[in-house]
Amino acid sequence: MLDDKDINKLKSVFATKEDFGGLATKEDLVELRKEFKEDLGGLREDLKSDIKEVREDLDSKFLVLKTGIQGVKKDVEGLREAIQGMMVSIDNLAKVISDLRLEYAAITHQINRHEAWIKQIAEKVGLKLATE
Repeated sequence: MLDDKDINKLKSVFATKEDFGGLATKEDLVELRKEFKEDLGGLREDLKSDIKEVREDLDSKFLVLKTGIQGVKKDVEGLREAIQGMMVSIDNLAKVISDLRLEYAAITHQINRHEAWIKQIAEKVGLKLATE
């Protein structure tokens, strides 16, 4: 049978009612759960708000970027038109130079022919042409 000595020994090994008094009760856990849900709800709202702010910030930056790209496109289109205009002008200038080259060749040939005729006339008339 158990005596007081054995009971005291068991009390030192096993937890007593007083030892369990400091532990959380079911009501404590229910209250803790309510607080956690409230905190979680607040965190969700904060997170939604932060996501909304980030989205708005990204949208505004995207709009700025889109506007910048449209400006660059307009500038490139203007450059393209300017380059096409310069190419047309260069083509026109090249045609004029080619025409002048042909005209110069024709005039040179005509001058050489006139010079030959003048020499022939001078020989027939007996005139000596002076060269400077």
